[in-house]
Amino acid sequence: MVQNHEIERKQRGRPQMRCDEDTRSVIIEAASRQFHENGFATASIAAIAQEAGVSTKTLYRLFPTKADLFSDLISDRIGRFLLALDPTTLAAADLRQGLERMLMAYGMLTLSEDTITMIRLVIGESDRFPEIANSFYERAVVRTNTLMEGWLRRQIERGAIALEDPHAACGMLRGMMTMEPQRATMLRQRPAPGIEEIANRAKMCADLFLNGAAVVHA
Repeated sequence: MVQNHEIERKQRGRPQMRCDEDTRSVIIEAASRQFHENGFATASIAAIAQEAGVSTKTLYRLFPTKADLFSDLISDRIGRFLLALDPTTLAAADLRQGLERMLMAYGMLTLSEDTITMIRLVIGESDRFPEIANSFYERAVVRTNTLMEGWLRRQIERGAIALEDPHAACGMLRGMMTMEPQRATMLRQRPAPGIEEIANRAKMCADLFLNGAAVVHA
């Protein structure tokens, strides 16, 4: 019994070490809260480190600059979107199911309160910090568009849809899905839409798109 107590005391007294990947995730979540509450310029690296429970030395080792931290925060959010769109699952779905699933995932990403707050931050501080605007465009806009455009191109190759310019069509599709509700929320005219509203909008957008692009087989 005494030996067991000694082991227990040693285990309690020795802090558990986190791997760098777990530490990065904790820091990113702390940074997200700090950026949302204080903006990019005012957010303090020391405050982020304190909230994450790490030293500033550790934070700077993993994220050399605040801009690097913001870029990784964007990549983390987009990574969740990419995981929601498993290529195998999309490939197995029919045209309508695949389109609705893709639009639903895109809507859940872009119409969330978290993303809308981030867009406000980027727009508000892009003049002073163009690097965060560049990061957002490259890591969020370009990556999501590339994935969705790739899906459209595969449907063209299959003969399921006919589009002259899939890149332009993808931009129109993304705008149709998110522009109106996102803009209203950004301007604080309405709350961010919920899951049911996003699902209904994805279905409606899929209907409108396919009625214009579906190939009618004789």
